[in-house]
This record gives sequence, C-alpha cells and structure tokens, in this order.
Amino acid sequence: MKSFLIAWKDFKIRAMDRRGFMMMLIMPLILTLILGAALKNIVGSDEGFQETSVGLYVEKKDSLADTLKDDVLAKADFLTVKTVDSEKKLEKMVKKGEIEVGVYIPAKWSGNLAGAVLYSNHDTQLKATVVESVITSFTERVQTVSLASETVMENMVEVTAASTGAGDLSGTGERVSTVLTERGKVEMTVANQSVGEASISSMQYYAAAMLVMFLLFNVTLGAKSMIQERHTDTLARLNSTPVSKYGILIGKFLGTLYFAFLQFLLFYAATSFFFNVKWGDNIGQVVATGFVYSVAVSGLSMLLAAFIRKEKTADLISGIGIQLFAIVGGSMVPIYVFPESFKAISALTPNNWALTVFLDIMSGVGWSELLLQFSVLGAIGLVSMLIGAWRLRGRYV
Repeated sequence: MKSFLIAWKDFKIRAMDRRGFMMMLIMPLILTLILGAALKNIVGSDEGFQETSVGLYVEKKDSLADTLKDDVLAKADFLTVKTVDSEKKLEKMVKKGEIEVGVYIPAKWSGNLAGAVLYSNHDTQLKATVVESVITSFTERVQTVSLASETVMENMVEVTAASTGAGDLSGTGERVSTVLTERGKVEMTVANQSVGEASISSMQYYAAAMLVMFLLFNVTLGAKSMIQERHTDTLARLNSTPVSKYGILIGKFLGTLYFAFLQFLLFYAATSFFFNVKWGDNIGQVVATGFVYSVAVSGLSMLLAAFIRKEKTADLISGIGIQLFAIVGGSMVPIYVFPESFKAISALTPNNWALTVFLDIMSGVGWSELLLQFSVLGAIGLVSMLIGAWRLRGRYV
C-alpha cells in the first residue's frame, strides 16, 4: 500500500509539471504530423506503397533481363516501368524527374547477375532502395534455381551412369530447370513494413515511431527523479518511515510506469481522434503493447538510476542517448530500408521491439504472433527493475 502512495506522489509531480507534460505529448504529435505528411510520397499513403516510375535500359538483349522486366517489375502493382534506349537518356530522365528510379542492365548480365546500376535523386532514394530490394530478391532466386539445377543434374548423371552405363540426359536439364523456376516464382509485392493483410501508411508508421521514442524519455526522467530525491534527502526521509527499502523502490518504479502508460493512452487517443490514425482492429493488443512497453521503460529507468550519480549525466543521455536509440530503433528512418546488418543492431533497442509490435498490430496479426515481442519487452522491464533495485537498495535507500 505504501508503495502505491509513493508511486502516486511521483505521478502527480510529473503530471502537474505542465511544461514538461505538454512537451511529452504535444511534441510527438507535432513530429508525427510533420513526418507523416512530409514522407507520405516515400513511405506510402493509406492505400499502400506510393506508385513509383521506373526507367529500364538493357544494354544488350538478355533473357533474364526480359524476365525481370515482364515477370517481376511489370507485375509489381506499385511500379510503372518505362523502357529507355540508352544509359545517358536514363540518367537524364532521372535528373529531370521524368522517372523516379532508373535501372541499367549491362551486357551479359545473365552471366553473373552483377553490374546493374540504379539511378535516383536525393528525394527518391528510399524508393530506389525498394526497387533494389526487388531486383536483389530476383537475382538471388535465379542463383538459387541455377545452383539447384546443377546439383540435381550432377546427381542424375552419376546415378544414370552407374545404373545404365549411359550419361546422356539430353533435354532433362532444361526440364529440371523449368520446373525449379516455376516452383521458385513468388509474387513480388511490397507492403510497407506489413506482416499481416493491411499495409502501413506513413502517418501510421510515424505515429508508432514517435510514440516509442518519446516514451523512452521516461527512462531518463525516472532516473533523474531518483537522483534529485537522493540529493534533497527525500529518499533518506522515506527510508526513515515504516516502508521497506524494496517497497520504496517498487513505488518509484510504479510512479514511472503510471506516467508512461498515461502518456501512451493520451497519445493513442489524440492520434486516433485528430489524425485518424488506425492503430489496428484489436484495441486490446494496442493497449497491452503500450502497457508492456511502459513496464520496459520503467525498468530501464531503475537500471539507469543505479549506474549514474549526476543529473547532468541523465540530461546527456536524454539529449544524445535517446536520439541515438531513436535512429537505430527505426523512429527516424523506416525499419524496412535498413540493411540486414543494421537490422540486427536495431533489435538490441527496446523501442525497436515496441515499434515492430505496433506495426504488426496495424497490419492485422493475431495474439500468437506477438508473444515473442511481449516476452522480450516484459523481460527487459522486469530484469532491469530487479538489477536496478538490487544496486539501489544499498546506494540510495
């Protein structure tokens, strides 16, 4: 009971700080509106990925290049393909804005699937990245089919030669390759960071991205509050009351949790009502994610307080550290344009896990597909709280 009173006291102090509270709510709303509107043509609108005009120049007739054009690029519903007759003209059209992305396929491209060049302007680089990923996926599939065909043929030759003494399999190789190619065909579509049935618009993406970033500031706010109370002997006075040391620390944890969760609820309501952001069909999933992420943030605030002693350090982490986490975690640049190596690094940040969950919910996934992310966020919060409480028990209370 005493822990709840301490938590309520901390919550009221932060909620009554009008300037700080408005900054924690108004700023993410403003950034959501600006980024969501400004990057609508890049990330996508409510109807899906924004249509992209692609110019294609093939230096010399190539069967694989024809397949790329007719069966991959032309069948992507968000791409409009125009054939260009020279590389120079292709580059010129991109510079003039007549096409958004230019693709140059060199002679003998089918021999090694290397050397293709993409042209784009500064403001269409993200679209170029998506086109590049489509082409890369195609070339990787072709290489896989080729390798599989060679392996199958080698084995068939060995088996046939051993059993019949004949090694002539004329026509068989072509049939094997054709079958593997047909089996390897996959519809080439891009659904903006979507793993469910629905696509994600730029406003939806940045609503979730700004939410997870600004909730992360509660890590430093919670830690800074504990440092301040230590310097003003507030924690010492609390320690003289009948409340146990762990009771005090649980109260501090809950105080941050209350405020972070309230911030989430207000942001969720404001973006839904004013910006018409669709957070998904299952409100329970959204609220559960907000709560679990608030637990993670509150636990990290305890952990941070256990390892720093000065308010200036907390301010430095708030100014630089949180922004770094935001960039790495996908709050500034959409996650789906990250290279694979960078995606592995971003998975180390709690805001990346939370952002991924929100995007999954928006795209329409079920509860079972969120269990891993919930488990990770919950573990981050509980483990951080336990470690922080263990260290703080001897240092501050």
